[in-house]
Amino acid sequence: MPIKILIADDHPLIAEGIKNTFENQQEYQVVAVVNNGKEALDFIEQHLVDIALLDIDMPIMDGIECAKQIIVNYNDVKVAMLSMHQEPSIIKNLIEIGVKGYMLKTIPSEELLIATKSIYNDKEYFNADVTKALLSNNTSTFHQYKQKSPLVEELTSREKEIIKYISQGFTNIQIGEKLFISPRTVDTHRTNIMRKIDVHNVASLIRFAFQNGLTS
Repeated sequence: MPIKILIADDHPLIAEGIKNTFENQQEYQVVAVVNNGKEALDFIEQHLVDIALLDIDMPIMDGIECAKQIIVNYNDVKVAMLSMHQEPSIIKNLIEIGVKGYMLKTIPSEELLIATKSIYNDKEYFNADVTKALLSNNTSTFHQYKQKSPLVEELTSREKEIIKYISQGFTNIQIGEKLFISPRTVDTHRTNIMRKIDVHNVASLIRFAFQNGLTS
């Protein structure tokens, strides 16, 4: 059964371009393209949706409010943002709300497909430009601990390598190329790292990396 996707974006050309990414892909099905958050909620109330891809700036109801309401009221729908906003405060706010992904609209089509599948499989996805936006803010606000967390000792040398590259904004594909392993293996390592250090999103993983001197 294909992954059922709802796209909410008030720019018809952009919405059509996003929809075209999923066309002719057997694993995906765009079930609706709507113009605002209210239309998204109205559709989700009546139809099965696996993933809602939301823009932020929309009339009537914006993507942030829409994301909040979906996460509170529709547990089966995973929410990801597809936006041009790179402000760390907005991204962090949405991570705290519980979105599963945040991608910029400049994301390549192939990566959007990978991101969507990852989110469907209950993992998080933040593309490299989003991670870099978080980093630009974190470097000035996160301070290293004088004493490292004991959880650092739980990490293997390979996991520390992968944390370093994640904190530098590299994607799973790019990390895999650097370490000569598959993106799937990188993703497995990422999952194990987050379990070991008891964090649940990329922002928290990056914070841990900075605070414990694992970024270089």
